[in-house]
Amino acid sequence: MRSLRSFRAGILAVAIAASGVFAAPALALDGAIVTEKPERSPWAVFRFGFTAYKQGHKDQAVEAYRYAAENGQIGASWKLARMYAEGDGVTRDDYEAFKFFSEIARQDVEPGSPDESYMSDALVALAGYLKRGIPGTPVQPNMQASQDYYMRAAATYRNPNAQYEVGRMFLAGDGVKKSMKQAGRWFQLAAAKGHAGALATLGQMLFYDGTRVRGLAMMTVALERAPAGDSGWIRDAQEEAFAAADESERRTAITLAQDMLTKVGH
Repeated sequence: MRSLRSFRAGILAVAIAASGVFAAPALALDGAIVTEKPERSPWAVFRFGFTAYKQGHKDQAVEAYRYAAENGQIGASWKLARMYAEGDGVTRDDYEAFKFFSEIARQDVEPGSPDESYMSDALVALAGYLKRGIPGTPVQPNMQASQDYYMRAAATYRNPNAQYEVGRMFLAGDGVKKSMKQAGRWFQLAAAKGHAGALATLGQMLFYDGTRVRGLAMMTVALERAPAGDSGWIRDAQEEAFAAADESERRTAITLAQDMLTKVGH
């Protein structure tokens, strides 16, 4: 990470110096015009970075986020991690993202605190990196560490993506003792938050275990809510169950699915 000296030499030095003034027109933050001189606190610089990002000045945002991150602002570390993970305003660099996410994971963040969402997302991101590794870097596949991060995010921070992954672990007996009951429990927790993959998988379990109408309804809801990356396998599962159901089951499931769509995830 760049040093504080480098940061002060950059464009933000003009904006944050106690004796300085803005070198550009005041920027908008959440609809309000910022006219006062910002303080040098990490939170103030983080807000400046947020403003710069929204205005499309991502180079300035990166400088601000680096300063705030170096001085303990977790939200700034998360923003930088996401920017590097997605190639948003910077060259995509998964290893750089991994390092920022790792820094967040080392923090002591209480469940329910304002920083909970940053921690929760960072743990899931780290679990994904460790599951597959990052080629050309020291980050090698480590399934045990990946599962530990998923479990921490699922149990401590109630992250639905992590809860879904833990459900898959129990369903396959991957690193844990295979248990349909435990798998169903974790899928249910994620499904209650509207997680499409969890809804579809739990629906499959119910359908083929004899609770056909409810299972088909859940798969139908999952297909309606599925993100692009999951729509293919969820559609295949729903269509297979739909074809296996009789006409009465289909009609009842469609009605139930319509009711569920107004409730699930809310």
